[in-house]
Amino acid sequence: MPEERRKRAGGRAGHARRAGTRAIEQMAWRIPVNPDRPVEPLDEEGVQAIHRGAMRILGEIGIRFLNDEALGIFRQAGCRVDGDTVRMAEDFVMEMVGRAPAEFTITPRNPDRALPIGGRHILFGNVSSPPNYWDIERGKIPGFMEGFRDFIKLTQYFNCIHFAGGYPVEPIDIHPSVRHLDCLYEKLTLTDKVCHAYSLGRERIEDAMEMVRIAGGLSHEAFRASPRMFTNINSVSPLKHDFPMIDGALRLARAGQVVIVTPFTLAGAMAPVTMAGAVTLSIAEALAAIALIQHVAPGAPVAIGTFTSNVDMKSGAPAFGTPEYMRATQMTGQMARFYRLPLRSSGVCAANVPDGQAMWETCNSLWAAMQSGTNVVYHAAGWLEGGLIASPEKFVMDCEVLQMLQRYMEPEVWATGADAIAIETIAEVGAEGHYFGCQHTQDRYATAFYAPFVSDWRNYEAWQLDGAVWTAERAHRVAKAILAEFEPPPMEEARREELADFVARRKAEGGAPTDF
Repeated sequence: MPEERRKRAGGRAGHARRAGTRAIEQMAWRIPVNPDRPVEPLDEEGVQAIHRGAMRILGEIGIRFLNDEALGIFRQAGCRVDGDTVRMAEDFVMEMVGRAPAEFTITPRNPDRALPIGGRHILFGNVSSPPNYWDIERGKIPGFMEGFRDFIKLTQYFNCIHFAGGYPVEPIDIHPSVRHLDCLYEKLTLTDKVCHAYSLGRERIEDAMEMVRIAGGLSHEAFRASPRMFTNINSVSPLKHDFPMIDGALRLARAGQVVIVTPFTLAGAMAPVTMAGAVTLSIAEALAAIALIQHVAPGAPVAIGTFTSNVDMKSGAPAFGTPEYMRATQMTGQMARFYRLPLRSSGVCAANVPDGQAMWETCNSLWAAMQSGTNVVYHAAGWLEGGLIASPEKFVMDCEVLQMLQRYMEPEVWATGADAIAIETIAEVGAEGHYFGCQHTQDRYATAFYAPFVSDWRNYEAWQLDGAVWTAERAHRVAKAILAEFEPPPMEEARREELADFVARRKAEGGAPTDF
């Protein structure tokens, strides 16, 4: 970074406390609070119409649960169970949903990274689950463990990333039977932030809970006493929940851990082509699983997720960051508040490389999160190709946007005290002067405005003389500089050894069963 830009990177009040290092200067860790009133496209009748539609789906059409334990629980609860299809009355659904807390806190191994979920808080997480990796040097290649580690390091490094979601890229070079053990070990040692675990079978979720417990130095009782980790489960739209995700959700809920339920409803493909129809189906699928969880573990921490978007009707490919996606997210936000549940959404795009399309679609998605009252934003940094690619360049570019959003939420930006209105300064400068040299500016110049770490604000000629470096290339250089200087957060050696011993033992036992 040129020296003059290093000096300019002051930029905001919080920069006095930031944790930046040689690679970049960044904002300090904070829990953002969204001050804006949510955008609410639905009137009261619209909210009630979607609610009534969801209740009709649950009561008349039903949801398939491909999980015998879940079917038995619903049957015992008095729901109508025909084969694997469950129908449940509105009174039952609302009673169960009413048991869920509107807010809760997840505390990782570093309690300074505790995350309040709900209310006006909005938290950002890394890209999760792409099978492929892309960067400027390699192009698109299958995911690999070293790439996985690099994304985890970026997740830890950036203070605007609050939690480590699913695998930021799937390390295909590690066998699926033990992949969860290696990945969780890296997540728990390379980060001290809240971690996600996949609900993909008993062994994987039980191993994850034990590893989080060990990393936190917790007794079994302390682990179960409050949320320490979370999972996200997806319905198999339309109208279906599968075995492993419901199994994992029940295990985590019984252990007092967080479950986010996110239907994957693509309008025109797995859901009605109308946004209201797609949102209604999504709400029904989510509430069905939440009702199950609350019947088994009353008061268990849960959140409702939205992944409602549309497809390209010419190709059938998923589209993200579209106007329809934005409205669906806002509509789901209204429904989440109606049910008093925290909301999860995403920062997503359909672009194949970190270009202009990638950023405008992602910005649309992130602004939809802001406008909807979202509390947890998955995939906020690094997502490409509709979730099939993770990119370190895109990760860095997205973190620039996330920092801008955090600055946007800082109350001093719109403060109206006497110093902010600055009448005396306006009188001092008058009609012929300028504000660069006045004391009011001098006292505030280092903290007055957001200062970027990857954007280039120079004019064209200066940019050209300095090599005409496009944004993705600058982001590539930033990512490499961060990784070169990365230092993992501290961890007690005894915990690290216990964690490594657990991984070695479970590997020797075969890990999780697979059919290959």
